[in-house]
Amino acid sequence: MNKSMLAAAAITIASASPVLAADLPLKAVEPLPPFTWTSCYAGGHVGGAWAQKDVTDPVQLVQDGFLGLGTTIGVTTVTAQPTGLVLGGQIGCDYQFFPSWVAGFEGAASASYMKGSASAALPLGFAGDQETLTIHTDLIPSFTARFGFAADRALFYVKGGAAWASDKYSLVGTFQGTGFDFEGLSLRAGWTAGAGVEWAVWDDWSVRLEYDYYDFGHSNVLMSDSVNVLSGPVDVKQTVQAVKLGLNFHVWSGGW
Repeated sequence: MNKSMLAAAAITIASASPVLAADLPLKAVEPLPPFTWTSCYAGGHVGGAWAQKDVTDPVQLVQDGFLGLGTTIGVTTVTAQPTGLVLGGQIGCDYQFFPSWVAGFEGAASASYMKGSASAALPLGFAGDQETLTIHTDLIPSFTARFGFAADRALFYVKGGAAWASDKYSLVGTFQGTGFDFEGLSLRAGWTAGAGVEWAVWDDWSVRLEYDYYDFGHSNVLMSDSVNVLSGPVDVKQTVQAVKLGLNFHVWSGGW
């Protein structure tokens, strides 16, 4: 009797199992959200830069300063090519749309250690008289828009906008037995354009490699020698190029 009851119970449970299984709710597995570059970020960069600075006319500045206006005949342009390290930071925001295009804006500032010198003869001085021009670029800030194409976690982009450069100028030498030391400062505006590629490598972190070109056109720089009480302008035309490696931390980015 007991065996018959156990067998009947087993049959009942077995027949009910499919019904019970059918009544159990199935929990759907949600797919991972797609990756997106929509975010705001902040980070830093390091790299190298080189510049072309054409200075006109430091020879006239010295000779006319000592001998009087109109003494120097002709125009002399001295070219210095500073090079050095750049180190700074950036902050910005991006928005991804349609579905792989990315647009955004960025503010950046690079402390610059670029330095370069060039010399020129002073033909109205004593034999061997010359001047040495030294230029330091201290800071290059910029504000740019950028537009790019996203291939999943890789972003290929171009950028462009406004830029500024802070420079120090020094002109030293000897003219007809008298030493001179002209100094000048310049903060000038220009434009910048560049391109780069950025990779999202860990959670909220990305790395980038970027090339930037800066053009600051022509501008006068006032040079002054406080010892000899001399001063006058020189015209400076300058461009800067830089390659930077950067690291960014992203926030407010859906899908990360």
